[in-house]
Amino acid sequence: MSTNPAALRAPKRTDFAYALPAELIATEPAERRSGGRLLALDGASGESRDLRITDLPALLAPGDLLVRNDTRVVPARLRGRKASGGAVEILLERVLGERRVLAQFRSSKGPRPGQPIELRSGARATVVEVRGELVEVEFDRPAAALFEAEGEVPLPPYIDRPGTPRDRERYQTVYARAAGAVAAPTAGLHFDAELFAALAARGVAVADLTLHVGAGTFQPVRALELAEHRMHAEWLTVPAATVDAVHATRARGGRVVAVGTTVVRSLETAAEGGQLAPYAGETRLFIHPGFRFRVVDALLTNFHLPESTLLMLVCAFAGRERVLAAYRHAIEARYRFFSYGDAMFVTPAAGVRA
Repeated sequence: MSTNPAALRAPKRTDFAYALPAELIATEPAERRSGGRLLALDGASGESRDLRITDLPALLAPGDLLVRNDTRVVPARLRGRKASGGAVEILLERVLGERRVLAQFRSSKGPRPGQPIELRSGARATVVEVRGELVEVEFDRPAAALFEAEGEVPLPPYIDRPGTPRDRERYQTVYARAAGAVAAPTAGLHFDAELFAALAARGVAVADLTLHVGAGTFQPVRALELAEHRMHAEWLTVPAATVDAVHATRARGGRVVAVGTTVVRSLETAAEGGQLAPYAGETRLFIHPGFRFRVVDALLTNFHLPESTLLMLVCAFAGRERVLAAYRHAIEARYRFFSYGDAMFVTPAAGVRA
């Protein structure tokens, strides 16, 4: 029996803290997509191995299914000025209609309904409604085209530099298709044509779903008790073809391997009724220790921020103590962390399956 006090009570935010040297935060992508390191963690035993991303096919078996998130990151940051001349930053959260979006609004003073904003191009925006920490904004022209033409790449806040033309390519998966994300599903950044060719030669199948990652993914967990935390809403679609692919994988004895935490949340949301089914709609699913997984058998994921919901999800899958021990090893071994960093391949701990 564990003597760790955290194992004897409901988990708290601070149970997922760890100290990371700042120099291990990857601020630039690897020279090539599949050139990073891979830490393989066996959730059942706690054993880990230091590998390379190119070793991923050897960790999978013929008949396994790799499920990807094909969302496409949009240039989501617009800059403008209020009538008073004060600077404004609009960070897209979600497109609501042809000219309306939900966004984070940053300025010296809070937004108010009816407030006009002029963008650098001369386009105009108007604050429609303040919804807590988010703001509904209407533009005088189609929003999607405006962000594509004038928006900046929305690099995560821990990458302390302006976005560059290179980021437009590298902060995007090679299979991105459905525009709508504010942040990249970063586990997918490791894949290139050569890696997919090796997976196909191994007999690994591929299926896609879509979850549009919102800016809320970077919001910290403020509540100490996890039961008090409310997840931000994100839009997802799990198509019938992907559901069929999962069922076919189960029938042949293969595993469902999620490329990233967004795929885990999507598949497990679509299975909340007890069985995986096609799904289109919002999710606020918060996966933390105690959750029982219905669909996912293995996970490829990057290293996540301390006390983040993403780290909590990985801990729910492979066990908090084992995941944090793997993180300590990764720090000692000088792995690169976060969006442009290295990855983990994780299999589940005993007792986490429904």
